[in-house]
Amino acid sequence: MTSARDETSRRTMMAAAVAGLAGMAAPALAAPRELKLADLRKEADVACVYHCDFGDPPRFVQMLTNIANHYSAYGADPFALQLAIVAHGQGVKFFLESLEETTWRDEVMVPKIFERVEDVAKNGLKVHLCEITFSRLKLDKAKARNAPFISFVPSGVATVAALQSKGFAYMKIG
Repeated sequence: MTSARDETSRRTMMAAAVAGLAGMAAPALAAPRELKLADLRKEADVACVYHCDFGDPPRFVQMLTNIANHYSAYGADPFALQLAIVAHGQGVKFFLESLEETTWRDEVMVPKIFERVEDVAKNGLKVHLCEITFSRLKLDKAKARNAPFISFVPSGVATVAALQSKGFAYMKIG
């Protein structure tokens, strides 16, 4: 026989589970979060940082292809591999909602390029955007795409070095 206390506990757990599922179905639309260098962690045996300081779309697409290939080599185990992109300089443009009112306003965004980013991010990819780049180019951080895998870091180059010091391999395309 179930006691009233057990029933209350069971209902509380069910309510929490339902609330959790509802939260997964409709993620909050918050601005990308800010990380400190000390917040960066290596959480898998194999980790690699992809350095994106370039604005060439074919090179960016090649980087995404390499990231997808990297994930495919490790199969379905999301804990086997940890990948990150650190974007600074021209590389941040690939993570903006639009190029209006930016240095790149006359360029055309590659259609569906961010869909490719979202596709590889399903495997656990993290993207770190350089605050110094946003400041120097007078870019409002609100222009960055709102995605749970995107965060701001104080400095792109410092983040690349910090990740390497924590055991991340370094990869640069092109």
